[in-house]
Parts: sequence; C-alpha cells; structure tokens
Amino acid sequence: MTRSVSATIPTAENMPAINLAEKLATFSEHYKPRTVGQFNGHDLMVAKVKGAFHWHKHDDTDDFFLVLKGRLTIQLRDGDVHLGAGEMYVVRKGVEHCPVAEDEAHILLIERQGTPNTGDAATAAPRIEI
Repeated sequence: MTRSVSATIPTAENMPAINLAEKLATFSEHYKPRTVGQFNGHDLMVAKVKGAFHWHKHDDTDDFFLVLKGRLTIQLRDGDVHLGAGEMYVVRKGVEHCPVAEDEAHILLIERQGTPNTGDAATAAPRIEI
C-alpha cells in the first residue's frame, strides 16, 4: 500500500489554528520554552517566566520577545527595556541580556531552529514540542 505524500503535508484545510493560551495551560515550569510551531526555519515558542533568568547572549542570532500576559523587563548592560502585554522587543545578536519578571508573565519567542535558550548548547533547556 502506498501513501500519498500530499496527505502528510499540512495545508490551510488541515492545519489547525494554534491557541497560545491553551498551549501555555499545559505546563507550569518557568524558563522552559515549548515549541508550538515552525515558521521559515524558526521555532515559534511559548514560555512562562518568573524571576530572573541569567545573563547571556546569542552570538549568531537576534532574540525576539513578545509579551502575551504580564510584564517583562529585559535587562541590558546599558539600561532596561520594560514590556507589557502586547509589546515586543528584539535583542540584537551578540548583546548580553537578562529577562526578568517580578510576577509570572507569558511570552512568545521566535528563534532560529536549534538556537539554545541560554546562548550555550551545554546549558540550554531541551526542545519540547507541544
């Protein structure tokens, strides 16, 4: 029996919409992003954040943050960027930064596939797809 290749490729007709709130409700860990989709070689990820992450940088790629819920501060060596729900910021490649959330915040991240969330593959959170 042969299977049609086109049956396995998602199309507008068979690709469901992704509800980010529902995806975020499936886990409780902080700073452990979950991949919810892919886009042009990039992972679309949601994460819950609370407290400080740690100072790090990405030498080869920018770091995209969109706050879905709550408030997030991105500490930079030359000043802080404060974000609320609906606001986004791009940390340019090579720039040290430290995300901090006083209370739990929910964020959307877009990163090139394979980018370690800590900037170092040895200490990165494992890729988890939901």
